[in-house]
This record gives sequence, C-alpha cells and structure tokens, in this order.
Amino acid sequence: MGGIPDQDISVLEERFGAVADHLSDELNVNVEYVPVTDYASLVNAFKNGDITLAWFGGLTGLQAKSFAPGAVSVVQRPRDKEFTSVFVVNSSSKAESLADLKGSSFTFGSVNSTSGHLMPRSFLLQAGVDPESDFQGVPNFSGSHDLTWKLVESGSFEAGALNAAVWERAVLEGSVDTSKVKAIHETPTYVDYQWLAHPNLDKDFGDGFTDGIRNSMTAISGSTDRERTILDLFETDSFVPVDPSDYDDLEEIARSLDMLR
Repeated sequence: MGGIPDQDISVLEERFGAVADHLSDELNVNVEYVPVTDYASLVNAFKNGDITLAWFGGLTGLQAKSFAPGAVSVVQRPRDKEFTSVFVVNSSSKAESLADLKGSSFTFGSVNSTSGHLMPRSFLLQAGVDPESDFQGVPNFSGSHDLTWKLVESGSFEAGALNAAVWERAVLEGSVDTSKVKAIHETPTYVDYQWLAHPNLDKDFGDGFTDGIRNSMTAISGSTDRERTILDLFETDSFVPVDPSDYDDLEEIARSLDMLR
C-alpha cells in the first residue's frame, strides 16, 4: 500500500504504518507501506500493480483509475466529500482577497495535488487571477502542503494555497507562526481524497477481499489505541464508503484545465 506524499515523511510513515498494521491483522495478510517520492510515482506504481491499495487525492485518484480500469473506490473521510483549500499570505502582504494576490509571488503544492493546485487554480481563475500571467513570475510548486505554508511563513513566497486540514492541524498544534503567515480565504467545498483498491486484488487474494478492506476501514471507531491513532493522523472520526459519481464534477474541472487526459 502507499499514499501520496503530501506531508512530512515522518507523518506519512506513522499514518500509513498504522493502517498497514491494522489491515494486516484484520485481513490476515501481510500489508506493507511503501513510500514514494512524488504524486506521479504513486500513480505509476498503482498503474503497474506494484502498489495495490493507495490513498490518493481527487486528481491522482482520477489519474490512477484511468490507468487501471476497474480500480475500486473503497473509503474516504466524511470531510473528503466537502473538502476545502486555504490561501495563506505572509504578514508583509496587504492581500485580503484572491483578487488582491495579483502581483504576488506564489506557491502551489504538488503539481498533481487537488487541494494544493487543481482546485486553487480553478478558484483563482474564477476570481479573475491567471496564475500564468498575474503573479510575480511563474508560480512555484512546493511539493507538499506543509512545505507550502513554511515557504510563505519564511517569506520565500508572499502567498500560497494548501489543504485546509493540514493548515488547521498546523495552527492547532502551534507548528505555524501565525504572526508571520495567515489564511485570507477558504474555498467553497469540493470532493477530494479516497482510498483506491487495484482491480487485481480480488483475483490475487480471493473474491470479496476488496470488500473486506472496506469493512475493516469503516469499522475503525477509535475503540483501541491504534484505531485512535489512525483517526487522529487522518484528522477524522471515521471512514465512509465512496460514491464514485461524486468525482464527476472534479473530473470535468481537471479536463478543462488540461490536467487530466
């Protein structure tokens, strides 16, 4: 199994390691977390069958499904049905709205991130801001959500966009200096993250194996220390089944911005 590297490596190892241990026990198979270097690497590993269960963002999930027809949407967090991004600015910036970001130096997250690039780009365009011509120079891509706010906090960039859940957690834990960086805009909601199962899983492990994964994940309630750790690391109180049709609008947006072919 794998997951998009959207946060610090140590966070990812703890998060996905806990899920791997849980599924190993529940399904009576060896589940191993395999880290990847970037979003595209996870999509390619899923395409090749090297990773057969993966935590994708909305865009990478669509990409993975296009490369592996028959891939199954397993579970997501309730908040993934109504996800948001936040735009943050350095304290030296006078920007108070998306339109005010014109002329700023700007960083997205990963180029293939839904909450760190695709949807922020879409909302900027709706606000009349063209990332390719209205920023100070071409926009940067930090590669991860936590690095985005750190770059803005340090003054390397005046503004950036990132996953709202990562921002909220950083503020809650006191990781971010809110005297140096602040949020100025939270986007409307959209659908984002989901767990995807490779189409070969049932063939390799028996009919119903993918359903077993779904059942094992939706049964996580926080009744044990490990379950509480998993829920905390995913910033949720449960996992719920996915309706694949929820991603139709996201697919349309991705195609309109030439980010899905």
